[in-house]
Amino acid sequence: MKRKIYDRLLEWKQKDAGRSALLIDGARRVGKSYIAEEFAKREYKSYVLIDFSKADDDVKDVFRHYLEHLDTFFLKLSGSYGVTLHERNTLFIFDEVQEFPRAREAIKALVADGRYDYLETGSLVSIDKSTRDIVIPSEEDRVKMFPMDFEEFLWAKGDETTMPMIRGHFERMEPLGRLLHRRAMDAFREYMAVGGMPQAVLEFVSTNDLGATDRAKRRILKLYREDIDKHCGRSAAKVKRTFDAIPAQLSRHEKKYRISELSPQARFRDYEDAFSYLRESMVANVCVNSTEPNLGLNLNAERNTFKCYLCDTGLLVSQAFGERELVAEQIHRRLLMDSLEINKGMLVENVVAQMLRAAGHELFFFSKSDAADRSERMEVDFLIAKPSLTRRRNISPVEVKSSKRYDHTSLDKFTRKYRQFLHVPYVLHPKDIVVQDGITYLPLYMAPCL
Repeated sequence: MKRKIYDRLLEWKQKDAGRSALLIDGARRVGKSYIAEEFAKREYKSYVLIDFSKADDDVKDVFRHYLEHLDTFFLKLSGSYGVTLHERNTLFIFDEVQEFPRAREAIKALVADGRYDYLETGSLVSIDKSTRDIVIPSEEDRVKMFPMDFEEFLWAKGDETTMPMIRGHFERMEPLGRLLHRRAMDAFREYMAVGGMPQAVLEFVSTNDLGATDRAKRRILKLYREDIDKHCGRSAAKVKRTFDAIPAQLSRHEKKYRISELSPQARFRDYEDAFSYLRESMVANVCVNSTEPNLGLNLNAERNTFKCYLCDTGLLVSQAFGERELVAEQIHRRLLMDSLEINKGMLVENVVAQMLRAAGHELFFFSKSDAADRSERMEVDFLIAKPSLTRRRNISPVEVKSSKRYDHTSLDKFTRKYRQFLHVPYVLHPKDIVVQDGITYLPLYMAPCL
């Protein structure tokens, strides 16, 4: 399972040379522990993996009592794990560090000591329960890890040529042609059905069994619900209600999250903690309404108007259609054959949100309603900023279309009203590249190129 984050870990090791620890933050089951251990095996002479979801009290007591005596601290950990330590060539991995925040606080002293390197992995590392009563070390850098992106999915299938070919055509704005486009769309539909959770991808590429792949995804969904019970206390019922409603909320034409559908009297303030949990756990990708397409989309964010996507579209397929195993397998097959006629729009928009997020974009959209003036009513699926900002025209509106027949009335009104702010308007659709009337039409699998 080749992952792009490996290059980021290598850059940290080479450039920081022990002056900081690195924390990999991500949802459960995205592959944090796997990539940390692979990195340790390849890049260090020895490593100590401490999984704090399993570590016994003897190991935790070493952190509680011996940080003032680091020689003894290292001697005890070396003996507990049977690992010989090599100065500047041993990596300590603090796995599931949110389960024992004291280890995270210890990073300050350990980095200052300078003998070894420290890599942390965790989920929910920013919620109050994981940070209460500790001082977050300034010596800690943080990197987010997402489910496997489209290119990593192709790598898992042994395909290292399709994505470079796609990028080349994007850079030249040159259509792929019928044969190459069909091949790329077939792979994209596979990615949308299977998703990017490593366990599901491994099941799919190993067995080609869609039923077994779906079962792997539903185990992950079950784990997410169990985590909610574990971490959310008396708010667990609200958080699960919010999480379980994501497919229904996305299935509507207007995909803004309607809190009133959770409970007739519900208000945003009643569910703010639930959305905060889903965002901090990285189980959901929250897309916020930005009321003006100008520099600083975050400055114009309307926080109580948002869309809520699942972190992985393969999980969304299983969550939305997974009532019975046989039905779920049929849905997967229809999606692969492009014969799924219901709810395909929510899956396509979710996978674009997932790909934009993995490519480094924060998620914003534009929505405006005006009861008196139809020309002022518009909604654009995503707004993204250029990688290098200029004095003007920094924002690209992105519309996502799941079928080959569509209109883009909102995008047309939006580009006319805000032309002075806009870079390139894009439509992502199932067809090949076309540039026409000032709009660039791209196939859906080019979303990571934006």
